[in-house]
Amino acid sequence: MTPVSPLDTPAVRTPHEVLTCYYQAMLDKSPDDLADLYAIDAVHKFPFTSPGFPACFEGREAVRAGYRAVWGASPAKVQEVRRIATHETADPEVIIAEHVVVGTLPPKATTFTVPGLLILHVRNGLITRVHDYMDGSGVASARA
Repeated sequence: MTPVSPLDTPAVRTPHEVLTCYYQAMLDKSPDDLADLYAIDAVHKFPFTSPGFPACFEGREAVRAGYRAVWGASPAKVQEVRRIATHETADPEVIIAEHVVVGTLPPKATTFTVPGLLILHVRNGLITRVHDYMDGSGVASARA
């Protein structure tokens, strides 16, 4: 067996790096890029769910399928994710992020904003648990 060099082992992402990738997946509206950030048995909870939106995704593939369905059905286009604050916790595997998602809805290109807060639990560079608090009323009011 050939010994593995440290150079052959991919670097494990920090919680901050995972958060950056998470936001990029949102901007790209890429369920695959998002799901690839999750551990196989991760749990993603939505404590403030909207009608027609699930309360939880259990497992990486549920995240992939769920976001593929939700993002695929939505004409909304995310223009920007404004980082308001990122908070360290006593647990080095947990990061809390406040943000505002700014986007547009066709056909009138109506602008919407959705404030949110993420609590990410990251172990070995992968998300193991998320609590995703967002105010979906911003999109709803843009549709009106």
